[in-house]
Amino acid sequence: MKNIYFDNAATTRIDDKVLEKMLPYLKENYGNASAIYKLGKESHKAIEEVRNFIAETFNCNKDEIYFTSGGSESDNTALKGIAYANKDKGKHIITSKIEHPAILETCKQLSKDGFDITYLNVDENGIVDLEELKSSIREDTILISVMFANNEIGTIEPIKEIGKIAHEHGIIFHTDAVQAVGTIKIDVEKMNIDSFSASAHKFHGPKGIGILYMKKGIKFNPLIAGGHQEKSKRAGTENVASIVGLGEALKIAYENLEEKNKKIKELRDYYFKEVEKRIPYIKMNGDLKNRLPGNANISFRFIEGEGLLLNLDNIGICASSGSACTSGSLDPSHVLLAIGLPHEIAHGSLRISIGKYNTKEEVDYLIDNLVEIVERLRNMSPLYEEFLEEEK
Repeated sequence: MKNIYFDNAATTRIDDKVLEKMLPYLKENYGNASAIYKLGKESHKAIEEVRNFIAETFNCNKDEIYFTSGGSESDNTALKGIAYANKDKGKHIITSKIEHPAILETCKQLSKDGFDITYLNVDENGIVDLEELKSSIREDTILISVMFANNEIGTIEPIKEIGKIAHEHGIIFHTDAVQAVGTIKIDVEKMNIDSFSASAHKFHGPKGIGILYMKKGIKFNPLIAGGHQEKSKRAGTENVASIVGLGEALKIAYENLEEKNKKIKELRDYYFKEVEKRIPYIKMNGDLKNRLPGNANISFRFIEGEGLLLNLDNIGICASSGSACTSGSLDPSHVLLAIGLPHEIAHGSLRISIGKYNTKEEVDYLIDNLVEIVERLRNMSPLYEEFLEEEK
C-alpha cells in the first residue's frame, strides 16, 4: 500500500544527512558533556559549535540560546520562567486565542496562580488585531506571547509590529516560532523578538530536542531543577546527538530556502486551485497571502473531518484535521472557531502540510481521491441531502 505523508506540520521525516551526523555521538563520541576527560570535552565542543551556529542564524549571542526537549518545554519555560521571575512588576500576560496548547494550557496554569491573562481576538484570516493589543496593555503587563505562524491554518502574524508595540511599553515579547523556524528567516533584532521557541522535528531533525532563545538581561526562572547544565537554567545531561542533529537540520533547512519554499508553495497553490475547481461547498482557511508555504487548510461542508482522515488513511495518505496535539478531541478546532467558523463547518476541516519530500504526483493522488471521498461521504449525509433539496 502507498504511504504518502502530508502532515509535515505535525512532524517531519528525519533527513538522512542529519541521522548520519548524529550517529557518532550515539556510538563513539558518547561522553557526558560535563565530564573533564577528552570524551566529555568532545561532546561539550560539539554542543557549543551548534550553539554558535544557531546564534549566527538568528542574529543573537550564543549565551542567549538554551537547549530543551522541544517546543512545549521551551514555551513552558518562557512563560512560567518570565512570569514567576517578574511577578513583582506585574501579573498581566497577553496572548492570542489561536495559540498552540503549549501556550494556552500554560496560561491556564498561570491564571490559577494569580496571573491575569488577556486572550486577543483574531480576524477571519487568523491575524491578531494590533489595535486590540494596544488597548489591552496595562501598567502591570509583563509579557506578550503571540505565535509566529499558526500550526493549523498557516497564518503568519505581524511579529515585528507586535514586538515594537511591546518594546514601546517596556514589555517582554515571546513568540512560539515552532512552525516558522526552518521555513522563515528570523532575525531577533530586526523583528523585536525577546524570546522564541523552536523544535527540531518540525524541520527534519530529531524529536525530543528544541531551542529556547532568551535575550540577555531578561530574568527567568528555570523550569527543571537539578544540575548546572545550560547555564543553570535547564538541568539534565545534554542530549548531545540530538543537539548535533538539530544543528545539521537547521543548516540544511536554510540552504537554498527560497528555492525550496517556491517549490512547496507551487504544490500548495496547485492543490488549492484543483480542489476549488473540482469540489463544491468548501472554504479555504487562513490568510492566503501571509501564510506558511506548505500549509493548506480547507473546510468541506456536510462532512466530518474524522471520516475524511480515516478514508484517506485507508488509501495510504497521512493528513490532519487540526493540531496534532488535539487530534484525540471530538471538539472542533479552537483556531477555526476563533476565525469565526460555525461548529458544523469547523468539524469538516482537513489540513495538509506539504514538505520537501512531497511530489506533484502525490498531490494529484490526494486530489483525485479527495474528490471521490468527499462525494461519497456527502451522499451519506442527511444534512447534504437537505441542503440539495433547499437548493432546488
